[in-house]
Amino acid sequence: MKPKAKIRLGDLLVQQGIINEDQLMQTLSAQKESGRKLGFMLIELGFVTENQLLSFLSQHLNVPLVDISQHNVSLSAVNMLPEVQARRHRALVLEDKGDRLLVAMSDPADLAAIDVLSGLLPKPIDVAVVSDTQLIQAYDDFYRRTEEIASFAQELAEEYQDEAEFDFDTGVGDEQDTVVARLLQSIFEDAVQAKASDIHIEPDEASLRIRMRVDGVLQENVIQEKNIASALVLRLKLMSGLDISEKRLPQDGRTSVRIKGHAIDVRVSTMPIQAGESVVMRLLDQSAGLLTLDQTGMPNNLLTRFRSLLHRPHGMILVTGPTGSGKTTTLYGALSELNKAASKIITVEDPVEYRLPRINQVQTNNKIGLNFSNVLRTTLRQDPDIIMVGEMRDQETAEIGLRGALTGHLVLSTLHTNNAISSAVRLLDMGAPGYLVASSLRAVVAQRLVRKICDNCSEAYQLNSEELLWLNSLDNNLQAIKFKRGKGCQTCNKTGYKGRIGVFELLEMTESMMNALKLNDTGTFSQAAQKSPGFVPLAKVALMYAKMGITTVDEVLKLIEMVADERSVNQLDSNESIEQELAQVVEEQIANQPLSNETPEKSGFSFELEPTNQTPGGDGGTI
Repeated sequence: MKPKAKIRLGDLLVQQGIINEDQLMQTLSAQKESGRKLGFMLIELGFVTENQLLSFLSQHLNVPLVDISQHNVSLSAVNMLPEVQARRHRALVLEDKGDRLLVAMSDPADLAAIDVLSGLLPKPIDVAVVSDTQLIQAYDDFYRRTEEIASFAQELAEEYQDEAEFDFDTGVGDEQDTVVARLLQSIFEDAVQAKASDIHIEPDEASLRIRMRVDGVLQENVIQEKNIASALVLRLKLMSGLDISEKRLPQDGRTSVRIKGHAIDVRVSTMPIQAGESVVMRLLDQSAGLLTLDQTGMPNNLLTRFRSLLHRPHGMILVTGPTGSGKTTTLYGALSELNKAASKIITVEDPVEYRLPRINQVQTNNKIGLNFSNVLRTTLRQDPDIIMVGEMRDQETAEIGLRGALTGHLVLSTLHTNNAISSAVRLLDMGAPGYLVASSLRAVVAQRLVRKICDNCSEAYQLNSEELLWLNSLDNNLQAIKFKRGKGCQTCNKTGYKGRIGVFELLEMTESMMNALKLNDTGTFSQAAQKSPGFVPLAKVALMYAKMGITTVDEVLKLIEMVADERSVNQLDSNESIEQELAQVVEEQIANQPLSNETPEKSGFSFELEPTNQTPGGDGGTI
């Protein structure tokens, strides 16, 4: 239903006593400087809440107030309005009612936008009001580019009826190059909207698979036009400065793309496989900035202890977990906090993930002998206060790092181990002397990322007998707990999960643990670690999240299997204070989500490929 007449929102709010004249004048003044809409400025200045404004608009315009997360959105209805127009006019088609369409708008009083939408859509429209924050998120959830990617792939395939026609010496022609660029643009845009961490391009015997890792799980899109794979690989090699004539050996490079104003750093890895070359791209959003330690999701009690350890003058702190568990994020968060003018920080990394001001970052290069151990020796002669070693990979690196921690430096590093207890044992297994580990190691943080239940399709779930048997080792009072799981909806791409949250355990060294390490007594060390005050194993923390309805029992069971050390998960009783602490952290994270400040002028896509300045065969790329 259209609003009957154009209204002045500010005047109506003053008439209803929601704001006063002074607040209106102040908001209008701020609006002139920013160019944003009055409603957004009122919320930003704190004169009204978003819920107050939405309820007011719903009542005075006689239009329904819609919660997209609770609405059964029709994907076919959404696609009736192109994404560019939807973002420009802050609108989303929610439902096809037969003779009319239900369209959600963040500003249902925008008569000009309603007139444009009426002309674009095939049926008359009924307007509903919706949160701008929800609307922005809905665009990323519903406007996936699967069909667009398939269309560009088909267009490119028509240009190359046979792979033999492709000229690898001269590259692609102007017309074909444009099609390849548009296809890659769609792939990158889809990955950024889905918040994917990696893109996999995998040629098969009869098809091309494009898979994206979202929340740690791959989502697959199969393209039948397999003959376009060589064109995609060539373009990506040119972008990342790789040797386009070399198809027999793996290569690594990097490049940059710009999507929706975000600078995305892309690490490219190619590998020859039976059906051609596989390409995996790791996406790093440089414009998003680094997460602080407060934003990692680490519970406050653990965060306080971890910060105390970071501000000690010397010793080694390890962050451990498998690939993709968030170790790098935690380490960079720690470095950001330690990055002061009074401290010299040197990092040794492979590769350097994020560029940090004031910090001396060294990228290893094994081809020229610039490995971890060699760089670390030089680092100790550079008068550092803090050293970050990307990974403890061998005995030599471990011993140099431990001796550096013993001689007055704070050393941060990572290990690929299942839990905190096994990290100290791993150092002994690598050949580091027990007395050195005992004297230098101060603490170990182990972490995982578990998927969060989608809020839109969350439902109650009853444990079966097998799950109950597995979880009884952690807590034998689960019969009365109401667990949840996601049923699967369009918001979560039918997975039942949306986003991830960190699970942490912190093990601080005690005297009994150090004495056991000096004697290389791993059994006594493990027993002492399990009894360490404040130590709660990963599996128990994950179970707390499941009991709070944040994650599923399936995610807890996966974590238990990954940890694979039952001695470290069945010794402690449930800690109610820590469980309450975790609940508080999650509530604060949800409550403090900022409002989107995306404006119509910023809502379009910009896509720029930034090839490296290196000649083919180089390692690096521009950022």
